[in-house]
Amino acid sequence: MAQAQSFGEVRRSAEQGDAIAQFQLGVMYRDGRGVPKNDAEAVRWYRKSAEQGYAEAQYFLGGAYFEGQGVPKDDAQAVRWSLKAAEQGFASAQYSIGWMYKNGHGVAQNHREAIKWFRKAAEQELVTAQSILGVMYLKGQGVPQNDAEAVKWFAKAAERGDAEAQYRLGLAYFLGRGGITRDDAEGVRWFRKSAEQGNADAQNALGVAYGEGRGVTQSNEDAEKWLRRAAEQGHAEAQSRLRETGCPPRFCFSAKQEAKYGKQRPLQNP
Repeated sequence: MAQAQSFGEVRRSAEQGDAIAQFQLGVMYRDGRGVPKNDAEAVRWYRKSAEQGYAEAQYFLGGAYFEGQGVPKDDAQAVRWSLKAAEQGFASAQYSIGWMYKNGHGVAQNHREAIKWFRKAAEQELVTAQSILGVMYLKGQGVPQNDAEAVKWFAKAAERGDAEAQYRLGLAYFLGRGGITRDDAEGVRWFRKSAEQGNADAQNALGVAYGEGRGVTQSNEDAEKWLRRAAEQGHAEAQSRLRETGCPPRFCFSAKQEAKYGKQRPLQNP
């Protein structure tokens, strides 16, 4: 394994025009490694590298413009530099461009264009792109609504640890959506994986599962534990369930909640 270069060694290479060293020097300035932290100087070196066509530097320069870190915030410049990196196949930049098209930052909102870039990144196994591609199929944004395609991408992302995808895959098992046979126990398994990562929706769903004894042994104690974790994050439905009275067991579905989680509910958040 190659030994990490010192700040001085990297700077010498950068000053000789080495694009990779220029990018590395920018990162050193950003992180304050071997030199006082200096975002403006980081951007200066990103730019030198980016102008030589180094994709990772282009992506970082786009990110600096998007965040307004070391340079005035400028969404148009963020798109410009991120697109250069995306067109070279840099997956994180492809995701960023997709996100910008999805949300209309620096470009006109265009869900079809967002889907195109999310797919490119997802096919390179970028887990965040796989998860959001599932959401786009789920909601029919830029593509025809398709539960099966949504579940396919959620499953890919969930297996690689994405908490949101794990929650949505658990919901698919709970509802029997997207070509999946309903399986409450499998739904609970995915809710738990997501909940343990702090996903409030999953914590709420896991609390409901314990309260109802769906896919798990009924336990008011565990129901309260998970609902409280979600409630502490501001999850309104978990807070509401904790306040409910006169409904044995304490955490059973209200009519509104049955409508949300019942068999006829689409596989998506309200």
